[in-house]
Amino acid sequence: MGIRLPSALALAASAALVLGCAQTRDAAPPEPVVAEAPTGMPPTPPPTGVMDSMSRAQAMRAPVSRLYMAAPGYNPEAESRETYRETTPNPVKSVATDPVSTFSIDVDTASYANVRRMLNAGNLPPRDAVRVEELINYFDYDYALPRDRAAPFSTTVTVAPSPWASGKQLIHIGLQGYDIEPRERPALNLVLLMDTSGSMSGPNRLPLAKRALAMLLDDLGPRDRVSIVAYAGSAGAVLEPTPGNEKSKILGALDQLSAGGSTAGGQGLALAYTLAERNFDRNAVNRIMIATDGDFNVGITSPSELEGFVSRKRASGIYLSVLGFGGGNYNDALMQRLAQKGNGIAAYIDTLAEARKVLHDQAQSALLPIADDVKIQVEFNPAHVAEYRLIGYETRMLNREDFNNDRVDAGEIGAGANVTAIYEITPVGGRTLNDPLRYQSPRPQAAPSGEIAFLRIRWKPPGAADSKLIERPITARDAVATIAQAPESTRFAAAVAGYGQLLRGDPYLDAGYGFDQVIDLAQGARGADPFGWRAEFVQLARAAKTARAAPDQPRMIRPEEPRPVPAPQPR
Repeated sequence: MGIRLPSALALAASAALVLGCAQTRDAAPPEPVVAEAPTGMPPTPPPTGVMDSMSRAQAMRAPVSRLYMAAPGYNPEAESRETYRETTPNPVKSVATDPVSTFSIDVDTASYANVRRMLNAGNLPPRDAVRVEELINYFDYDYALPRDRAAPFSTTVTVAPSPWASGKQLIHIGLQGYDIEPRERPALNLVLLMDTSGSMSGPNRLPLAKRALAMLLDDLGPRDRVSIVAYAGSAGAVLEPTPGNEKSKILGALDQLSAGGSTAGGQGLALAYTLAERNFDRNAVNRIMIATDGDFNVGITSPSELEGFVSRKRASGIYLSVLGFGGGNYNDALMQRLAQKGNGIAAYIDTLAEARKVLHDQAQSALLPIADDVKIQVEFNPAHVAEYRLIGYETRMLNREDFNNDRVDAGEIGAGANVTAIYEITPVGGRTLNDPLRYQSPRPQAAPSGEIAFLRIRWKPPGAADSKLIERPITARDAVATIAQAPESTRFAAAVAGYGQLLRGDPYLDAGYGFDQVIDLAQGARGADPFGWRAEFVQLARAAKTARAAPDQPRMIRPEEPRPVPAPQPR
């Protein structure tokens, strides 16, 4: 193979030194706020009673997990330690005072599959597990392909009445990336980073991860290279760089992995980067793919330290993608952050069908970047738009000045991928949530008749330092009179957006809007649906409606909220 690797012990020691030194440079971002989110429901909800041995004062001070442990019928298997980044829906903004909206694109899909897991188990997901943009971007919307590769994607825009808020309109923005023919595909230098700790035991964890990554091998050839690093209590190289057509050798290395021990995730990441850098190929796509539940509990466990390390490694030209597995202890907050900082995607694998979708059917969009640091900015015309809000993308918002700053990181688009964003707007003259200001008045500059907003998109060719710009106006010619007249892609995306907002309990929906309306809109926009993903979505909306009628699930406890006090029970 032409490359002789040092021993796993030497690599691990070198990687640990690199990581230790990196932590002393650059201020790391603040650690995300997470909340304990039970997703499996004990037979008896804990607020109805506690053990006699726990006093009222003790109960008031106890964490929510202890209240569960003290409840009659408590089942330790049902308690969840899943963590989610705490977010609030984007606010409604006044165009008169804040006319520009800026955000980074997001092609992650982890939230959709994770929410599906919970609904299929009969439970509603925690609010913070629902990222509406990831639900919307789970689907292919068949936007028009770009005419040439001078720009890596085309833009599609539709303005239509909102199906969930009377008097409002939606601006549906779609980007479609160009695809790459198999003969044009660059070589891949992949490092598979496998979490083999004890928390990855169970059929939906390491065994599923091994079967999922085996699907990735189907399309690899002799130009590609695959390495495998495993970590539990410590990290080690399992497979040296191996040609992609030597499938039996790669599968044999995967098959020998078994789960056991603690989770030294930070050491595993450092070793994977060290291995990827040793075998870096500037003519190939260099990517680490980590398969884990994110339950790092040995060595470097601080999310901010891990994020800082991955951010610094981003400059090396190595992408980091995250594949999440399992439930009960799934660290969604960390997985999302690492993928964002590592210029990669975050997906959640709950079934073999999902593994096939991510790692086979859509492998090119997951592996082959065609544009880096893609940012969207929309400037609204105050002559036509009074208020707006961006649906989703709460963890991807940027400052206005970040749009032109090429040093600010943003999301990536892969070959053949599409990206969707939806704004809800209030036309001038409509009912607004913000009162007009006493001492300010909009003074819009002259704009072409019918111009509703102006769309700007910045992007970089993969590996480039300087960005390029795409611009286009959003005008009355993009508008339709009714949601029924909107393109199929707009109608289905709006159905998914409504579903996500209902799951989160967002406060901006009309009182009569519910899952029945979501189902009706989605049913009429299913289209060809060759893989059955849209049909499955309709069933999930039905499952969500049923779960809503079930007994209330334990509420997530926010740091600023008082703990629930159990009611005294009659003796």
